[in-house]
Amino acid sequence: MRVTRRASAYVIGLVVISVVATGCVGAKKNNADKKRNATAKNVTLVIGSNSIKGGKNTEGAVHTLDYTIPKFEAMEKAKGVNVKVTFQGSGADDEIYKQRLALSLKVGGGPDVFSMDGIWLGEFAQAGYIKPLDQVVGSSVGSWDGWSQISSSIMQNATFGGQRYGIPSGTDGRILYFNKKLFAKAGLPATWQPKSWADIIAAGKALKKLPGITPLQIDAGTAMGEATTTQGFLPLLAGAGQLIYDDKTKKWQGATPAVKNVLSFYQQIYSGGLGDPKLQEDQNGRDQSFAAFSQGKVGVLAESDYLWRSVICPDKSKCNTTAMPDRNQTVGFALIPAMKPGSGVAGQNFVSISGGGDEVINPNTKYPQQAWELMQFMASKASVIAGLAGTAQITERSDVNAEVLKNDPLLSFINTKVLPITRFRPGLAVYSTTITTAIQQATLDVVTGKSVGQAAQTYQQTVEKAVGANAIQTG
Repeated sequence: MRVTRRASAYVIGLVVISVVATGCVGAKKNNADKKRNATAKNVTLVIGSNSIKGGKNTEGAVHTLDYTIPKFEAMEKAKGVNVKVTFQGSGADDEIYKQRLALSLKVGGGPDVFSMDGIWLGEFAQAGYIKPLDQVVGSSVGSWDGWSQISSSIMQNATFGGQRYGIPSGTDGRILYFNKKLFAKAGLPATWQPKSWADIIAAGKALKKLPGITPLQIDAGTAMGEATTTQGFLPLLAGAGQLIYDDKTKKWQGATPAVKNVLSFYQQIYSGGLGDPKLQEDQNGRDQSFAAFSQGKVGVLAESDYLWRSVICPDKSKCNTTAMPDRNQTVGFALIPAMKPGSGVAGQNFVSISGGGDEVINPNTKYPQQAWELMQFMASKASVIAGLAGTAQITERSDVNAEVLKNDPLLSFINTKVLPITRFRPGLAVYSTTITTAIQQATLDVVTGKSVGQAAQTYQQTVEKAVGANAIQTG
């Protein structure tokens, strides 16, 4: 199952009643014994996911129903265990699904194994709704051979407080796309790889000389939503040497030099005529930027592999009006550079931000050992490949990626060059409720003419109200 991304209290209440009523796990008071029911010959398990056959994330639901369940049941039957697995699918808005899951777990219900967005992991862990795998299953989780196929960078998405809570499920990476034809006209190389933000600005200035071209598109503003934070601000912040949240100090970035450097970069682009400020304020601005890039009207665009796979793919039947039949010849790609060589987080020269889902075991399951067997099966090489249904997509497993991505230049590039250096967003509630919107507003402020100092100070004030002065880094 591959995880993808508000609702009224009334709607949430209705769905929670449904989920709690159908949950198959045991009461909280019985979950201390990791070996409970380990030798049971008749086992019932429920898989939960925000996917539904014929609806939202249909591919994931189809894979679960047509592959995972029958094959796992057959595998267990061959061992003399009668396992009945059912699928609890959902086609809801992601936030509704999240609320359903949280509230059902809170009262001891919910599916035995479920999918969740990695951005929720810390929030659920802090609330006590999920627990580290070794506390649910035991130390035997460390012997799974699949761990060797999941890099430490990708494992960040299933880790909180230094502990492993689940198995990552899919991932992605942010890069810079550029139009080789426009670059040729501007006298720029087809093998462009900027080594600093100054190199990006220099390319933008060269592209600015071409009529009717928007040189640079780095998402900014509130209308772009999370794209502003994830495609633009957070990778740049990593390039300035900081992550938005420090796990060790438990502090968020305030109006630090790194934050101000990022806002200054935005200011250079949008006050210097290198980007389109009006596009950042349009509710459909992101889609418009995609369309413009596909039409050869944008020189450089910061995005994830989603653009390559689902927006500018050569297949018009899939990518419609934004399809680029000559994509592989026209579109180049490059790593996002640090502000200057070596200035990135951990001294890196290049940076990225990734997202992805996780598979997690309900700590209240009646069958922790069997749930772990199921989750291992779901994350096996054969299962992950089957779930791709013949498509090329970045997964959590290096052995799968080596096999299914070898003929795709961009996805291979992200797999080998981006994933080893990537970081993930903090999985804390305040990030989604406050931090990301404060970031978006700060970028909008500089795009619309406010000073970097003003924007940074307003941002810090917003964050401080949410987390307190002691949880902010300012220097």
